[in-house]
Amino acid sequence: MIHFPVAFAVLLHVLWWGAGLAMLAMPRAWRRFWPVLVVPAGLALQSAVVWAGAAAGWEGTNRYAGWSEGLPAVLLAVALARRGRRAAWVDAQRIGVVGFAGAGVLALLVAPLAWAAKGLTTISLGSCDAGDYAAGARVLQEFARTERGGFLGLTEVVRVQSVDNFFDYWTRLNHFTPSALIAFNGSVLGCGPHEVTSVVTMVLLAGSLPVVFWMARAVIGFSAGPSVAVAVLYGLSPLNWYVVGHVAPGQLLAAMAVGLITWAGVALWRGRLTWARGAGFFGVLAVGYWLVLGSYNFFVVLCLVPAVAYAGGLAAWHGEWRRFGRWWIVMLVPLAACGAVFAGRVAGLVERFQLLRTYDFGWKIPALTPEGWLGLVSGPALEPWRIGGVRWVLAAAVVGLLGWATARAVRERRKKAWIAAAVTVPVLAGYAFLEWRGARLGTNASYDAFKLFTVFYPVMLPAFCWWITLRWSRRLTEWIGVMGVAGAVLLGNVVGTGMIAWRMAAAPLRVDGGWREVRKIEAMADVASVNVLLPDMWSRLWANAFLLKKPQYFLTDTYEGRWHTALKGEWDLEGGMIAVKPAEGARKPVGKGMALVDTRGGDFARVTVGDGWYEEESEGKSGTRWRWTKGEATLRIENAHAWPLRVVCTLDGWSLGARDVTLAVAGAPEAGAGAAGEGRSRNLGGQRGQTVFPEIVVPPGGATVALTSAQPWPGAVGGETRPLGLCVFGLEFAVRR
Repeated sequence: MIHFPVAFAVLLHVLWWGAGLAMLAMPRAWRRFWPVLVVPAGLALQSAVVWAGAAAGWEGTNRYAGWSEGLPAVLLAVALARRGRRAAWVDAQRIGVVGFAGAGVLALLVAPLAWAAKGLTTISLGSCDAGDYAAGARVLQEFARTERGGFLGLTEVVRVQSVDNFFDYWTRLNHFTPSALIAFNGSVLGCGPHEVTSVVTMVLLAGSLPVVFWMARAVIGFSAGPSVAVAVLYGLSPLNWYVVGHVAPGQLLAAMAVGLITWAGVALWRGRLTWARGAGFFGVLAVGYWLVLGSYNFFVVLCLVPAVAYAGGLAAWHGEWRRFGRWWIVMLVPLAACGAVFAGRVAGLVERFQLLRTYDFGWKIPALTPEGWLGLVSGPALEPWRIGGVRWVLAAAVVGLLGWATARAVRERRKKAWIAAAVTVPVLAGYAFLEWRGARLGTNASYDAFKLFTVFYPVMLPAFCWWITLRWSRRLTEWIGVMGVAGAVLLGNVVGTGMIAWRMAAAPLRVDGGWREVRKIEAMADVASVNVLLPDMWSRLWANAFLLKKPQYFLTDTYEGRWHTALKGEWDLEGGMIAVKPAEGARKPVGKGMALVDTRGGDFARVTVGDGWYEEESEGKSGTRWRWTKGEATLRIENAHAWPLRVVCTLDGWSLGARDVTLAVAGAPEAGAGAAGEGRSRNLGGQRGQTVFPEIVVPPGGATVALTSAQPWPGAVGGETRPLGLCVFGLEFAVRR
């Protein structure tokens, strides 16, 4: 159960780093509420230290994280001298309930991780981003900016737009701050990126609750009790647990930042807008902009949308354009200051947008109808509740409640109704457009829509709960009705989140113990370079993260900064379904189901899958992997030698019903039926077993071999929508001259 102490240690470490800065940065009129700023301030300050270390060419956070702990100590001492210890303690107690709620949410988040693995590790529900973040964290944790050895300087593989090395890719184009936080906190706690990537993401969600509380309290105008309830709802929302389950810390960082920026913009407009008062918000805005530029830098063009909608709408209504101009200046000066420090990332914005237009990132995510705005969704995929039309009943109920509350607010001339509309309508319009675009073009634009929604969710969720204002009525029935709705919404979120937690406990993707062996490859002096032939992106990304000190080459594009090239490595790192075993050449087993194969041996061959295969599937808890064929399937055997190779294949798998299966060179006489194929087929049954096929000869240059059957393939059976052939757990190829 080491997961819980480490998670709370990360949270406390962030609080330690943010306490002093939060007290100093909070505007004077709101100084007693500085605790709501502690977590984002701590994250921004840690990120700034890593940025400074990278710019100075220091050798990673492992070298300077320890002695940099003096910085938050100095800031805290100065802040306490100004505020006073007693006053600071009283201030902290003001949001004590929210703090305890955040701690409870963190414990709930960590529980599935602790169930999934005995030791610290990283898990995912499907996204492979965790391996990408971990690679960046290791770069920032162990390497200096000037280092170009191993993978870091492999220009032909890592070049992205104007960046030609892996270090600058992280500081200029990719999500710097999430990896910086993983690196920094990992260095302080003595953990590697693979041990704390999921944990840090969980801390980010739990640490967001004070910001959401502040959005409900200071922006929307709820009283303390409902504001705490909204914060708890945010922490238990299936939408946010989905983000954590797919390990997307960048979204959570940008969400906190948008909350702070929106509050600052709203608060500035509501009061007397003087330059001195505007200067008081410089610290809050700088923290927000820093987190946006360091995580989702492309969101810098959107982060002001709710604040601009609010202030701009009122400026247009009252004709206060000069005031609106001053407001813009106050809001943009901190952005300019942060942009000057983050100049490389600002300059890389155009390139980042080009990448977003070029590649269809992500996957399809179901569109959220109004009940989904409140987290009333079903299961790990965020599907709506479809049973008996429940989805539309819930959606109509939410729309009805919001309409009722808004109509009453307008009738009673409550000015706060405008803020609820201003912070939601523009974002929902953008969300609807992206959903429409994805449906029309068949792209993954719904993934971008979901990101947009969740980044603005801390601001929008309190507005979606505007129906809470109906409790202001003196009618007991309305008060009881609002409380009943609140209980139903909370229960619905708990049910949806419980489904995600259950899935996380058996997450299909995880960094298991075998990766400890893979890390040893870096210390193997006789392994100069590696071709990463692992079949799935999750494994390739983690192999890349563990082997940064070795040049690496990829058969297919794995991710930005890991492009496919000619396979120039001296060793193949293989895993998954295919294992090549030369009779005389060197082969080194490493990790679980992985091995290094020397490409320089006289009996070396490389085998890759061809046509007729589905994607690899796996069972998370046991780690078992398999692939189905669609019927007939092919494999490509490469023979780079001037002489033929003899290959014997052993198949580990089973068939849907007994059948005769042949493995032969495609197009050769031995692959045919009848007399030419007699004696070459083997019978596969309905239970898993080992099947050894007769030897085949692969000529110089290579050949395509086919798995064929004399009997017709069964097609889709047993409730499956896919036509299935063979279930293959492994293919072992013994090779000799």
